[in-house]
Amino acid sequence: MSDDSSAVLVEEKESSGWTMEDYLFREEDAFKTPVPGDIVDGVVVRVDADEVLVDIGFKAEGVISSKELGFRGDEPDLQPGDEVKVYVLSPENDAGNVVLSLRRARAETTWITAAEKQESGEVMEADVREQNKGGLIVNVLGLRGFLPSSQVGRAFSGNLESLVNQRIPVKILEVNRKRNRLIVSQKAAEDEDRARKREDLFSRLGVGDEVTGSVSGLTSYGAFVDIGGADGLIHISELSWDRVSRVTDVLQLGEQVRVKVIKLDPEQNRISLSLRQLQQDPWERLVNTMPVGSVVEGTVTKTKKYGAFLQVLPGIEGLLHISELSWDHVEKTEDVLKVGEVVQVKVIGIDTARRRVSLSLKQLSNAPAGYAARSDRHASYDYEDEDE
Repeated sequence: MSDDSSAVLVEEKESSGWTMEDYLFREEDAFKTPVPGDIVDGVVVRVDADEVLVDIGFKAEGVISSKELGFRGDEPDLQPGDEVKVYVLSPENDAGNVVLSLRRARAETTWITAAEKQESGEVMEADVREQNKGGLIVNVLGLRGFLPSSQVGRAFSGNLESLVNQRIPVKILEVNRKRNRLIVSQKAAEDEDRARKREDLFSRLGVGDEVTGSVSGLTSYGAFVDIGGADGLIHISELSWDRVSRVTDVLQLGEQVRVKVIKLDPEQNRISLSLRQLQQDPWERLVNTMPVGSVVEGTVTKTKKYGAFLQVLPGIEGLLHISELSWDHVEKTEDVLKVGEVVQVKVIGIDTARRRVSLSLKQLSNAPAGYAARSDRHASYDYEDEDE
C-alpha cells in the first residue's frame, strides 16, 4: 500500500466518528464574522514595518497596525509563528481584513486579571507615579489605579509625597472596567501582612522573652510598642520602678526599646510588656544598703493627713507616719514637712513581701525626759489609702 493510500485511510479513520453536525459547526466557525470587543487567539503570519498579519481562524486574516501593537516603549517583538491574544476592533477593513489590537487585548486581559486579584484578595506590588488632591496615582498590573489618602498606610498618612516613585504593597478594593476605575489600598495590604506576622509572633513568643521594638503609640495609661507583627502595651506602672506621672517622661514616639513579655492573650491579640522588669529591682539594693536602723536621706514626694511619703532610692518610697514626725503631738503633716524638702530619716521597718518601708524622723533623737508613750504611738502600722 502506498503512503498516499495510508494517509487517506488515517484521515478517514480520524473523522469516522464525526457527525454531520460536527462538519456543519466546523464550516460555520470558519465563515462566521468576528464581533467587535471579542478577544480571540491567533498566530502571527507575517511581520511588516507598519503592521502584523495574524491568522485568527476566520475566513479572513486579521491585521494589527503598528499603533495597536502596544504602549509606547513597550511594543512586543513578534515573530511569525508566535501565538497571541488579540482584540477585535472591526470585523472588516477596506482590504477585507479583520482589524485587531494587541494593545487592547492585553489591557482587557489585565482588567480581567485585576478582577480576579480583587476576588482572591491577593496582595500585589504597585508603583506610585504621582500625588493628587485625593491621594496617589499608582500603576498596578500596567493599569492606572487610585490610592485614596484614607487607604494609605498608617506610617505615611501624613506624608503622601514621600511615597512618590516608591513601590508599595496594595490590595485591590474595586474594579470597574466600564468607568476605567481601579481603587487600591495600602492599609489593607499592611493589615493582612500584620495579621500574618501577628499569628507567627504568637506562635513563637513566650512569657519571659525579651524583645526589641519601636514605640508606636503613647497614651495617658502607657505606651504601645511594635515588636514585629503586633503592638504590645507597657502599662505606665511597668515603665519604671520610679513613680511615673507622664509616659513621655520615659519614652518618646519612634524610640527603640528592649522590653520583657509579661503576659500573652492570643484570643484578644493582647501582649503585655514591661520595661522596668529589665532594670535592677531597687528593693534588692535597699535590703543590701539600707537595713533597719540605718539613717538615710529622703525627698518628700507628697503629704497626706496620716503622714508623708519620701523617696529614699530611685523607685522606692517610704512612709513617714504622722506619729513618727515628732515626739510632740503633730496636728497636720504640713506643719512639719513640705513637698520637695530633703530630710534625714531613720529606717524602722522593711516589709519586702509587701514592698513597704517605714521611716521615722523623731527617732533620730532620744525621747525627751519624762516622755510617756501614748497608745497611738507605735513603730508598727499599716499603710493607709493614699487617696484619702
